[in-house]
Amino acid sequence: MRLTKQTNYAIRMLMYCAANEGELSRVPEIAKAYSVSELFLFKILHPLVEAGLMQTVRGRNGGVRLGKPAQEITVADVVRVTEDNFAMAECFENNAIECPLVNACGLNATLSKALKAFFDVLSATTIADLQRPTNRKRLGIDGAEQTCKMAG
Repeated sequence: MRLTKQTNYAIRMLMYCAANEGELSRVPEIAKAYSVSELFLFKILHPLVEAGLMQTVRGRNGGVRLGKPAQEITVADVVRVTEDNFAMAECFENNAIECPLVNACGLNATLSKALKAFFDVLSATTIADLQRPTNRKRLGIDGAEQTCKMAG
């Protein structure tokens, strides 16, 4: 499974706001920090606001902030909002091809277990966890020099 740039930057935007806890963040500042366009971040922001993960504040001194505490927002919450399709093979899709091995194939069950394990890990990891270096070991990130590169 490969996560989209939209998911990658949605998580980064939430992490940025978590780092600025108590203050409003501004999309132009976030865009500059990650070297992406403001328009792209505004596109990502809309579904995050609809899901209650972020809030917008209008006006001259407006900006964005987390919709709830960072420790209550899981990475799985973000992925479910930003990703369209979790089909790992054609047989997962609604209009799947007719497979001659449908009664004897273990692939679907195996991929279902893998997808569940993927979401179990994401559900156990919050935006706050991603912000805290002390939790790097719990998340399986041993060296401080190791970085997480999400697919784009």
